[in-house]
Amino acid sequence: MKYALSLILSLLASALLSAKLPNLVVILTDDQGYHDVGFNGCKDIPTPHIDSIAANGVRFTNGYVSYPVCGPSRAGLLTGRYQDRFGFTTNPTIDPSVPHAGIPLEEKNIAEHLAPAGYKSAIIGKWHMGSHPQNHPLARGFDEFFGFLSGGHNYFPENYVLEDLSEVKKKWDWYRTRLIRNRERVDETEYLTDALSREAVDFINRQADDESPYFLYLAYNAPHTPLQASEKYLSRFEHIKDKRRRTYAAMVSSVDDGVRDVLAALEQNGMTEDTIIFFLSDNGGASNNTADNAPFRGYKGTMWEGGLRVPFAMQWKGTVPAGIDFDEPIISLDILPTIAGYAGVEATEGKPFDGVNLVPFVNSEKEGAPHQSLKWRVFTNGDFAIRRGDIKLLSETKDKIDSELFDLSEDLAEESPISGKKRKKALQKEWKAWERELKPLAFPTLADVWWTEEKRKK
Repeated sequence: MKYALSLILSLLASALLSAKLPNLVVILTDDQGYHDVGFNGCKDIPTPHIDSIAANGVRFTNGYVSYPVCGPSRAGLLTGRYQDRFGFTTNPTIDPSVPHAGIPLEEKNIAEHLAPAGYKSAIIGKWHMGSHPQNHPLARGFDEFFGFLSGGHNYFPENYVLEDLSEVKKKWDWYRTRLIRNRERVDETEYLTDALSREAVDFINRQADDESPYFLYLAYNAPHTPLQASEKYLSRFEHIKDKRRRTYAAMVSSVDDGVRDVLAALEQNGMTEDTIIFFLSDNGGASNNTADNAPFRGYKGTMWEGGLRVPFAMQWKGTVPAGIDFDEPIISLDILPTIAGYAGVEATEGKPFDGVNLVPFVNSEKEGAPHQSLKWRVFTNGDFAIRRGDIKLLSETKDKIDSELFDLSEDLAEESPISGKKRKKALQKEWKAWERELKPLAFPTLADVWWTEEKRKK
């Protein structure tokens, strides 16, 4: 009897150990418009491989990010918590001497949450979570890094003429620094998007003989400005007469090629059914890169839907049904809780996730909306928004909108405010209660002039 019980326990333990935890691949673009993917109706830029993620899984028609600008949005995505809870309320300074310009050390990102569960994590591309050594990806749970620390970069390697941030003399010089592999500066020869895709594929291929699960954060900077594309991609869009839109289209197409290669690597290594894949943009399309946010009003940086609602899809073959639309509002904060639900990891005590596991909702195991409401704040100018159901309350300084209500079920373009004093008061009260949980700006902003000789001496 003892032998039989021991054998059963041994077999159970073996089964648990051999049960493959799902991999996580997050593919994030930068400043891409809601309408600039085929699965949201784009006609002038084919994105068949990006579209396949939605076709083989779920398209989130009401998919949001937690902030309409890239730095805070990425901080929210990575922590599963509203970034304003820890003062990441705007893009941080690039100054490498400021240790607190990034996600606070007491806040865990996806890689830090997954490490105890045996995950290997890599970030390929744009970091933007701080340039001080304590904020380096390898100091924040990631095992591998290839890319750049700042919020943007030049796409052509012949322009990488600065060794590192110490050589920055003026604003945007950081776009011309050499790329980084782990902690070392390296030479690059390929168009940047192609290089990032190459590195992502290489990482996936190297996991084929490793039984450990992994997290790949493929953080493209395309199609963020500067608008730069190689002839390989420009030649695909000679029919687009607007030169800037043609270049933007080429940049999106280069990402689509990269997605093709990533999906192929997963398939060739037999990993497709073991991998949760998310695709989204870090905020709405920008006003300076010809992005198309139709049918929404506004762009990056605004509280309008065009600043907050993004192309958003998820695939998990064999677990998530294929080809479905999920119409309830969800948010990028949900990505970490989704993988956490299957990796057996929990939020840090006293720092609960603001997101939820999406899979039970898209699988109809749970009914209703994942969130009662979603909220946003721009600390620097007082802009805010809250969405509960189809009703959205917002203030937008640039357009001189002060606490107006919109019904998104009837007015996607947010053109016609609706009345409702009682409803407005209730949403204002809810938003203010949330605001009391938040923190002010925790670090110098990108506008801080740190690169002058005078500043260096101080």
